[in-house]
Amino acid sequence: MTGRKGLVERPWMDPRDLWTEALAGVLARPVRSALTTLGTVLGITTLVITIGVASTAGNQIVGRFDALTATSVTVTVPAPLPGEEDAGPLVPWSGTDAVGRLAGVVAVAALADSDATDSVLVRSNDVTAPGDMSGQTLAVLAASAGLPAAVHGTMTAGRFYDAGDIARHDHVVVLGDQAAKLLGIKRVEDAPAVFFKGQSYTVIGILGGIRREQRLSTAVLVPPTTAADRIGLTDITRVLVDTVLGAAKQVARQAPIALAPGHQDSLSVEAPPDLSKARAGVQNDTNSLFLVLGLVSLVVGAIGIANVTLVTVMERVGEIGLRRSLGASRRQVAGQFLLESTTIGLLGGVVGAALGIAVVVCVAVFKEWTPVLDLRLALGAPLAGALVGLLAGLYPSLRAARMEPVDALRAPS
Repeated sequence: MTGRKGLVERPWMDPRDLWTEALAGVLARPVRSALTTLGTVLGITTLVITIGVASTAGNQIVGRFDALTATSVTVTVPAPLPGEEDAGPLVPWSGTDAVGRLAGVVAVAALADSDATDSVLVRSNDVTAPGDMSGQTLAVLAASAGLPAAVHGTMTAGRFYDAGDIARHDHVVVLGDQAAKLLGIKRVEDAPAVFFKGQSYTVIGILGGIRREQRLSTAVLVPPTTAADRIGLTDITRVLVDTVLGAAKQVARQAPIALAPGHQDSLSVEAPPDLSKARAGVQNDTNSLFLVLGLVSLVVGAIGIANVTLVTVMERVGEIGLRRSLGASRRQVAGQFLLESTTIGLLGGVVGAALGIAVVVCVAVFKEWTPVLDLRLALGAPLAGALVGLLAGLYPSLRAARMEPVDALRAPS
């Protein structure tokens, strides 16, 4: 058809027809297309696995960190200076009540120990065999009644002493589960006794499952009033505070003031570090291990697509000449081959994303983790594959578009 300016108008090609032709070109050689797609599949799969496993592992590690230490605050109380022993304790046992009223505090407990009670010979006397005496060197500590909750422990036998036992100065103790095992005490229904420093104490409970301050599992725990009367443990050395998630920093600032108003600077506080930095550090460390491998795989896949597309162009010189002689424009020829390479990259991205997500989920299930998958990753991986195919097909497509119809038709098939 001749236009008003005497130029020959190229017939317009519908995009759907262009897509159909490109898809037919890909499917015409399925084995070659599949092998070409494999490079992109490996690259996208590696990237998805890297990011997915890094996010999942980072979330799991930080989750464990949350459960164990992100809610734990420890206040250390210094010993009285020489000559100041009569001035009274820096932190009284009742001071924990003020900490318990702070916002975000779940549980609080005070501990008192000293060098004199670090290694005490403790003997047990089983009432079923009164003559059978056994002894173990164990730590003896004074602790307030809120200790089980503060250390995330559970009573495996009996009970923990309460405010009544403390007020009455009862001669009772609670054993850590490992201490009870060492002393051969498994039950407390028959009121077994332990002996240390020449005095007897009735065992009323066994504390197990301790997740914080696990050394308490091998200790003998005594009510603070009884410890002060019998073994001279009077001054608090540490205060353990359990908080809700996110409140640890605030509680760490307020607890010293609540414990020792006016002398808060004398106390030292241990608070957990920032969780966001820990999570970012874990993910960055994990990503750095595999990200290079994924990028190398993508480069290899892009080279494979470019090579196969170029070979396809050389094999289809006659077809290109025929299309050009029938009126196809350079843009249409380039668009067809560019769309073919983009389609191969897109298919590789879709398959790679699916395989990568499946691997992440399988790893999470095997490790009993909660999989963390970013929706943007699932949607972006196929687009990344398509972009790789697009870039890889640029040169072969331009080479096909530059062919003249006469030269292409004369070229040997």
